[in-house]
Amino acid sequence: MTRQIAALIALPALLLSPAVHAQQSATPAAAATEAPPSDPLSQGPDGPAAPTVFDSDYLTIGVGAAYGPGYEGSNSYVVFPVVGLQGRIAGFTISPRPAGLAVDLIKDPDDSKIAFNLGPVVRTRLDRTQQIRDPAVLALGKRDVAVETGVTAGFTVSRITNPYDSLSFGTDVRWDIAGAHKGTVIQPSMSYLTPLSKAIAVAVTLSAEHVDDKYAHYYYDVTAAGSAASGMRPYRAHAGWKGASLSLVSFYDLDGNLADGGFALVGGLSYARLLGNFAQSPIVSQRGSKDQFLIGGGVAYTF
Repeated sequence: MTRQIAALIALPALLLSPAVHAQQSATPAAAATEAPPSDPLSQGPDGPAAPTVFDSDYLTIGVGAAYGPGYEGSNSYVVFPVVGLQGRIAGFTISPRPAGLAVDLIKDPDDSKIAFNLGPVVRTRLDRTQQIRDPAVLALGKRDVAVETGVTAGFTVSRITNPYDSLSFGTDVRWDIAGAHKGTVIQPSMSYLTPLSKAIAVAVTLSAEHVDDKYAHYYYDVTAAGSAASGMRPYRAHAGWKGASLSLVSFYDLDGNLADGGFALVGGLSYARLLGNFAQSPIVSQRGSKDQFLIGGGVAYTF
């Protein structure tokens, strides 16, 4: 069931990603012929766990919609479609990123209590490329699409309070190769996921992003020319912790069993806050908001 919960994260992981995105990985609980009780939380961490369809290769696809800021720091909210993908192919785990993915190249034993992940990651960044509703921010000019590639690494501890829960720690380090912000993004995260019943599971994720000067200048500076065009005061941003977020995601399996795949409803909400000199940029402090909220939902299918 732990893999089922991780699979269902595919859609909401994208839904809850305007400022930050959480590392996701999981290790399946050991399979047993004895089925667990209807309430998984009634079992201890060493209790029996039922086999799942996620003990071998699988693929989860999710589609839905989200309502959130049009770009980082905006106080104008928009609706946008979302597609999520997660799975395991030939023993390699694929995890979602915003308009991207990560691949875990480490094959841990299925019964490992601690699993490690390491592999490549890629994502696109669409901030201020479209849906800019503030004329002052639009006067600064649209930004190009960034393509950030790099490496992801972390570990997951499974079976903490019951046979199906897990606590994950991870970090993405990414560099823009598309020539947009041309900077470096470091994104640590922590996530806890657990079932509440055979049909319902929840995940809580805390994440943050640290960016360099190139990223800061590209998205948060107001040049002299930009000030004249927009009416905002000139500003020069610098490297630092850009923001942090907390998200809650829930999953409901439509046939009442998270472990057998099929259709599931997913949804969640996220709160992110821009920090330090990023929150002080006129793009945020004068024309936007340092507090960022997002809500989303949809449906996922696992086969």
